Amino acid sequence: MSFIVNLIGILLIAFIVWWFWIYKGRSEASLEGDKIDIIVDSGVYEPSIIHASLGKPLTLRFIRKDANPCAEKVIFSGLDLSADLEVDKPYELSFTPQKKGEFEFTCQMAMYRGMLVIE
Repeated sequence: MSFIVNLIGILLIAFIVWWFWIYKGRSEASLEGDKIDIIVDSGVYEPSIIHASLGKPLTLRFIRKDANPCAEKVIFSGLDLSADLEVDKPYELSFTPQKKGEFEFTCQMAMYRGMLVIE
């Protein structure tokens, strides 16, 4: 009996590691206009990869559907940007990118992950 309990525990741990750190189910979107909606739900940002242009105004509209406390903040590494997200209340983060590169955006625990690509 303890073998089965241990096996279930190991499988659960493996699933958690796969879901949060290995799985790369990502969708990409290129900016059309100056605004894009990003849905925050079920542990992912949708789309999770966003392409935008250097020097052009950009508005990222986050729509949080996930009540998980981890989803309540989005942080952009390398851009000194962050925002608090409320459930079912869209939040618009507007700025003009000033440098090229790939900038990861995550929740405060880095379990939700996305990438902003400035070209």
